[in-house]
Amino acid sequence: MRVARMAVAFLLGGCVVSGCGTGPTLQAATTELQKDTQRLQTDRYFKNPLTKLRIVERPDVDLPCDKGKFERVFRATAEYGPKISDADGYLDAAQTLVESVLSQTLHYVITADLSQTDWRDARLVKGRKNSSGITIDVIVVPESPTWRMVAKTDCLPRS
Repeated sequence: MRVARMAVAFLLGGCVVSGCGTGPTLQAATTELQKDTQRLQTDRYFKNPLTKLRIVERPDVDLPCDKGKFERVFRATAEYGPKISDADGYLDAAQTLVESVLSQTLHYVITADLSQTDWRDARLVKGRKNSSGITIDVIVVPESPTWRMVAKTDCLPRS
């Protein structure tokens, strides 16, 4: 009996120390989302004035989403270089670039959807940071603005 209690105490103590709690908090996710905003603004491609990066909504307001839970949202738009006559080629290049920035600079895990190669009018890029509880969706379209980004935290408790 005493050994069982010691084992349970050891396992519980290990979970607390290793951080295997209930998941990310709103504060931790918000901090990471704010870092993503700064990383995007200082990225070598997006800091170019021709990209016309526009932060539409900063993640600085708690939005209620469930009883006692909140989320934060970041929205931005940007342009992808000169238009070309090949809409598919333009969308493919813009999609590849934003996927590269999201995965390499912002450290999102991109979920691939190969069926989109047949879409002529848009692409959808989805990324996720499971450890932080953040999801990003980027719509890539041939008209201005090329990229329309929405990143949001999961519906999380404040602490």
